[in-house]
Amino acid sequence: MKILIADDHDLLRDTLVAFLDAEPDIETASVGDLDAALSLIDGETAFDLVLLDFNMPGMNGLSGLDRALAHGGGQRVALMSGVATREIAEKALAAGAAGFLPKTLAAKSLVNAVRFMAMGEQYAPLDFMTAAEDAPRNALADKLSKRELQVLEGLTEGKSNKEIARDLDLQEPTIKLHVKTLYRKIGASNRTQAAMIAKDAGLF
Repeated sequence: MKILIADDHDLLRDTLVAFLDAEPDIETASVGDLDAALSLIDGETAFDLVLLDFNMPGMNGLSGLDRALAHGGGQRVALMSGVATREIAEKALAAGAAGFLPKTLAAKSLVNAVRFMAMGEQYAPLDFMTAAEDAPRNALADKLSKRELQVLEGLTEGKSNKEIARDLDLQEPTIKLHVKTLYRKIGASNRTQAAMIAKDAGLF
């Protein structure tokens, strides 16, 4: 079983190589960017699986995956990433990736996943793919900065500018400025109206 690992992080790449080379039936080759990976894919060695780091030079998002899939003889290509989202993983799988490997995966799980993908299956960790998504975005919340949301929450609790300033460890004039700005953003003309708008939107 021949595996190509492409990752620009030397330590991580060497660690992956060490894990996989320790298996009696796995041989690895490793490179640090997409172009080098494509050169090897186009070479004489046929790889059972190519592991691409999502963020390494040359990838340009999922276009790097598409390029790797289009090169060579139809080898299987999987993505690895420490930062990619579930949405990216889903798009990669839909585009034909053999799998998606979070870099937090335990060594034994990684080896098993590599074998699974090299044998023709598609892999993504169930816990990663089924993890609860972030709470749905609130349209009103999207209009405000984090600080403005904190001030608005204080308004909904009936607090004075002085009390909000104390809670947030800010000066009262700063709170007044935030209040004025958030009024404009949410279309309120006073504190009561701002609180009602926030509660109607389900913010607090």
